[in-house]
Amino acid sequence: MNNRINNGRGITRRSLLASGAALATAVPLCGIITRPASAAEFSYKLATGQDPTHPVNTRAKEALDRIREATNGRLEINLFPANQLGSDTDLLSQVRSGGVEFFNLSASILATLAPIAGMVNTGFAFPDYDTVWKAMDGDLGTFIRAQIAKTGIVTVSKAWDNGFRHISSATREIRKPEDLKGFKIRVPPAPMLTSLFKALDAGPAPINFNELYSALQTKVVEGQENPLAIIATAKLYEVQKYISLTGHVWDNYWILGNRRAWERLPADLRAVVERELNKSADDQRADIAGLSKSLQQDLTAKGITFLEADRDAFRAALSKTSFYGDWKAKYGDEAWGLLEKSAGKLA
Repeated sequence: MNNRINNGRGITRRSLLASGAALATAVPLCGIITRPASAAEFSYKLATGQDPTHPVNTRAKEALDRIREATNGRLEINLFPANQLGSDTDLLSQVRSGGVEFFNLSASILATLAPIAGMVNTGFAFPDYDTVWKAMDGDLGTFIRAQIAKTGIVTVSKAWDNGFRHISSATREIRKPEDLKGFKIRVPPAPMLTSLFKALDAGPAPINFNELYSALQTKVVEGQENPLAIIATAKLYEVQKYISLTGHVWDNYWILGNRRAWERLPADLRAVVERELNKSADDQRADIAGLSKSLQQDLTAKGITFLEADRDAFRAALSKTSFYGDWKAKYGDEAWGLLEKSAGKLA
């Protein structure tokens, strides 16, 4: 995540609140330690890649405060936002080894370890949030969590919302599939997103998020794709001109736990962690849904031009390629059937 501190030109906490998101006190660019670690029976770390003002961090901070209070200080979880402890791929290795006990990671990047996690990124599969949460709080989410557990890490709450992803550009207006031809676009190190943009004849370049701003600034890539809340809090609008409302994939976050660290916690403490993180997941989902609507006005004021995209044309273009068939073969009939149970027929 880009660690640049708000200099007054960005989306401020005040403007985020004005946009309708009930955001709590912003997390400073340092670990949140509110009592000596030695006073806690268990002292753990939660790392994230998002800017301190992002709802992931404001809601996580609230959950961690409630966990400390509910456990009478037995469990202290300190929050380290904005990739302070390493890039997303570094932190994924750390949570597997136990260097970090908890880590918030998007499904798109988790797919490099647990391929099933990337199924939610299937291009143009989910039309709206009603469809998303029916799937993720139901059979599809249960199936994905069980598959992630086979990798040696655990998901310690329900899915958090990363939002519907949209394409931004500094060089061209993107409204229909042919506008992507040859477009140099940054994608996360995520197989599904690379595959999606290759199928649409773009030129995807996998780049870690903490390098994204500079890649756009130096024109290594022309554009990128992210939810509006990420574009705003990372101030990507400073180096982009257009945002095409493609909603091409929906993405979620999982709060991942090192299995050994998780199992060291007594059952009563694990129950508190799950309860409070699930509560904050619901709050964070509401934040992202609200921001996804209100930030269009804020970003327009920052100089961004919004463009409507023909989603049906994009999905039809994908259907003419091997994209859906290839991913169905990769995930298998059982998993694909659970996706189509909510999203409708894809392949």
